[in-house]
Amino acid sequence: MSAEMDNVQAAAAEPAAVKVAEKRGDRVLTGRVVSNKMDKTIAVLIERLVRHETYGKFLRRSTKLLAHDEKNEAREGDTVTITPCRPLSRRKSWRLLSVIERAAP
Repeated sequence: MSAEMDNVQAAAAEPAAVKVAEKRGDRVLTGRVVSNKMDKTIAVLIERLVRHETYGKFLRRSTKLLAHDEKNEAREGDTVTITPCRPLSRRKSWRLLSVIERAAP
C-alpha cells in the first residue's frame, strides 16, 4: 500500500508541463539560468560535450537560449528544463517547463 502511495506522490511531484512535452515528443533541454534581468524572460546556458573529429578529445560547447518565464519564477543559478514553442520575439522561441534545482541563496 505504501509503495503505491509513493508512486502516486512521485508522479504528482513531477510538473504536468514536463509530462505533456514528453508525450508530444518535443525536445526537453536542461540548463543553468545565467540571467533573469528581463521581464518574463530568462537566459539559459546549455552545455554539451562534442568529440573532436581528428583527435577524439571531448570539447565543451555551450549555447545560450532565451526562454519565456511567465511567472518570473526562475533565478540566476537555477537548473531548469525548457522546451521549444512558437517564436515569441526575435530570439525567444523556448519556454520554461520547470525549475529542477534552486541555486543556493
